[in-house]
Amino acid sequence: MQLTRYTDYALRTLLQAALMPEGERLSVAQITATYDISRSHVMKIVQRLGQLGYLRNVRGKGGGIELGKAPEEINISAVVIDMESNLQIVECNSPYCRLQPACKLKQVLTEAINAFITVLESYTLADLVENKDELLQLLTLDEIAA
Repeated sequence: MQLTRYTDYALRTLLQAALMPEGERLSVAQITATYDISRSHVMKIVQRLGQLGYLRNVRGKGGGIELGKAPEEINISAVVIDMESNLQIVECNSPYCRLQPACKLKQVLTEAINAFITVLESYTLADLVENKDELLQLLTLDEIAA
């Protein structure tokens, strides 16, 4: 299984927002520069994360992006489920699989997805930014913000 880039970049955006110094907001330009992705793609992600309450998007002078909830309140499993349109690994109906009536593959893969989600449920955004100093060095936020 592989998460879509949409979800991948949503998680990265949340990580970067969680690393911002108190009182500072993240800009779309910072996100695009950090991950080398298109502005339009970032805008869609930021808008969706804002609609879901994970981010608060502030317009105008002094605006930007900030977390909409405390990092401890942002569960990684919830973000993945909210951002992914489909967590099924196989599609047995398109085209129709003749093995479907007796096949156990879908059941096994569903069990695997459930285990994946269960592991993610035990982590929050706060867990992912415990090594804040190391992450900040890697992102070089100070250089991007300047």
